[in-house]
Amino acid sequence: MTRITKYVAATAVAAAILAAPATAYASAPAKAPVAEAAGVAKAFHSASAVRVVAPGERVRAMPGVDVWLTPEGKYWSTPEIGEQFRSVVDGNIDTSRPGVSFQAEPVGDRYFLSGLYYGTHRTAAVKVVTAYGTVTAKLVQLPGRPGWGVWYATSALPDSQQFPDTFFRSVTAYDAAGRAITSLPLG
Repeated sequence: MTRITKYVAATAVAAAILAAPATAYASAPAKAPVAEAAGVAKAFHSASAVRVVAPGERVRAMPGVDVWLTPEGKYWSTPEIGEQFRSVVDGNIDTSRPGVSFQAEPVGDRYFLSGLYYGTHRTAAVKVVTAYGTVTAKLVQLPGRPGWGVWYATSALPDSQQFPDTFFRSVTAYDAAGRAITSLPLG
């Protein structure tokens, strides 16, 4: 590749990253709205189970996107940005209290959604509410009871009239009985 071609390619990648920035949030314990919690309890039987993975074992989250865990935290890679990392040992999360975090990145014609779930309760499901409806995430964690795990899902991209700060409404973690453990309002 010529030097000018490499420069143009690097500039195009940088522009794409800046034009479609990732969104990230984190939460502390909260109660889900009563109506939402009641609806979740009725439909909870379809929630996904937690998949236990070995440290470094890659999980294909969607075409071109992998997620993997180590004792230090969550890793993921996307075609647009490459390898990324979210620490669980840097002091930014308190695993003695329930919480959930949120990241959203456009990948092709979908959003790749992911985050951490953590705390003293056993999380059985994570659901993301968007302007288009509710998405049930898949859960992965390391063996044993590390006090945290990773959730991931995909959703449709909003139409051109909606923006990420209003498209994503909330992320809620639930226990096996369908009770909200923690909720993160997003928009």
